[in-house]
Amino acid sequence: MHNKGISILFFGVIAGFSLYLTHGYMNEPENEAEKADYSLGAVIADSPTTLSQSPEFNAISDVAERKRRFFEFLKKGVELENSRILKERARLGKMRNDFEQGDFSAEDQSYAVRLGRLYSVAVPATGVDIQWFDEMNHRVDVLPYALVLIQAANESAWGTSRFAREGNNYFGQWCYTSGCGLVPRGRPAGATYEVAKYNSVQQSIHAYFMNVNRNKAYEALRNIRFDLRQKHADLLSDQTALALTNGLIKYSQRGQAYVDDLQAMIKRNEQYWTQ
Repeated sequence: MHNKGISILFFGVIAGFSLYLTHGYMNEPENEAEKADYSLGAVIADSPTTLSQSPEFNAISDVAERKRRFFEFLKKGVELENSRILKERARLGKMRNDFEQGDFSAEDQSYAVRLGRLYSVAVPATGVDIQWFDEMNHRVDVLPYALVLIQAANESAWGTSRFAREGNNYFGQWCYTSGCGLVPRGRPAGATYEVAKYNSVQQSIHAYFMNVNRNKAYEALRNIRFDLRQKHADLLSDQTALALTNGLIKYSQRGQAYVDDLQAMIKRNEQYWTQ
């Protein structure tokens, strides 16, 4: 007879094992501005905070039910982020049209500076140009639900990890200012990073989106996504999620093995977010 207790224990151990091997030197911020932004959780003033504290996922003994509840809980937060990004893209599109028509306003310029700062694409001293718009179109774009949900499941041990429970951190993201987060128990001697602590789950999701959309380490993901958009692919589909995992090889010290795990998890768990 299948032992449910052993199954649940194995389920948690595997996810937790992946968590502790994730996030090596490649996620170190490149400059002081980025370092400060990470320590703040990369949260902008008008970022939605609908999702607050995490449910007690470790209290749900049935694995299938835990998965269903996990995806159901996080999906609304992903929807909010994608909605925000679509509004930003629409504004960028209008601004580009205005720029090409010679009708770029001071208000447009102010918005460009603000949005460029958020996405780490500085507006040139001479003002916006086509190259700036091109780079922003690579960065300001949506992420498929399956990708975000599965990374959250992998990084947080399905919401049961210490970092998810105590810090609302579902993506294993680091910060680099003393006291900004939780100190991992296995942190190497001399290391100063902490696992970021967020005031809400929504802040964690927002920080993940900003990390993937602007960090140099994930440029490959953004290029894959841009190519798919040029081909009019559905950027929110599970197929797109599978393709974008190939741009996350630097998200973990495990490299390709980490990507392989994400792809297997997407294929294995699709039923839980399509119900």
